[in-house]
Amino acid sequence: MPTAPPPSRDAAIETLVFWERFKNEIIGALIVVLLAVVGFTGYRFYSDRQAAAASALLASAKSAQEYQQVITRYPNTPASADAYLLLAEAERGEKRFAEANATLQAFITKNPNHEFVSTARMAMAANLESMGKSDEALSTYQQIASTYPNSFNAPLALLSQVYILKAKNRTEEARRICETILTQHRTSFWAGEAMQELRLLKPSGPSEAAPASTAPPFLAAPARKPAATIIPKSAPTPAATAKP
Repeated sequence: MPTAPPPSRDAAIETLVFWERFKNEIIGALIVVLLAVVGFTGYRFYSDRQAAAASALLASAKSAQEYQQVITRYPNTPASADAYLLLAEAERGEKRFAEANATLQAFITKNPNHEFVSTARMAMAANLESMGKSDEALSTYQQIASTYPNSFNAPLALLSQVYILKAKNRTEEARRICETILTQHRTSFWAGEAMQELRLLKPSGPSEAAPASTAPPFLAAPARKPAATIIPKSAPTPAATAKP
């Protein structure tokens, strides 16, 4: 088996010349790569430590103030995103609906791709209902159903519209939404609720028959009089046939 010939003297000299010429650049590049690796490793270590500390603090949090502390101290951790949702729920429990919606909006703005964004919007719509803003709540439910049609919140957003429309006596719209749920989300839990609501919704009653038109007297056909009994002249009258 042939072996590779040893490098020639010229190749060794060229390598040495290349090193002497560019050694500073090569060493600088190696230092940059080494620092990048060290920095990335340090960042990952710091991030993991932050995430662990945030999770531990969130696990012990029980009040709105403690949830806010997690958000303030560890703003870029997964636990911080969860703290927003828990804080909003605590504010809702205290009937601070406007503040809860502000917290939920902050969560959505900071975590636009979070898997619970549609859930946050559902909570915002429920808060609007609690504040008596049914029109705004209805609009929010409609946006959720159209923006997240394949999410687990889509059928619930549709069904929530049904309840509001029923309260507004918009029965036909409510019926159509129930039918949409049964068509597009028939395998979901909410399909059974939609079926029940559809049975409770009364269909529109038949239109009343128009009253029969009455012709004016001068156009009405004249009433026919009963035919008179005609007695032949030759026929004897009862008096004539009576005996004296």
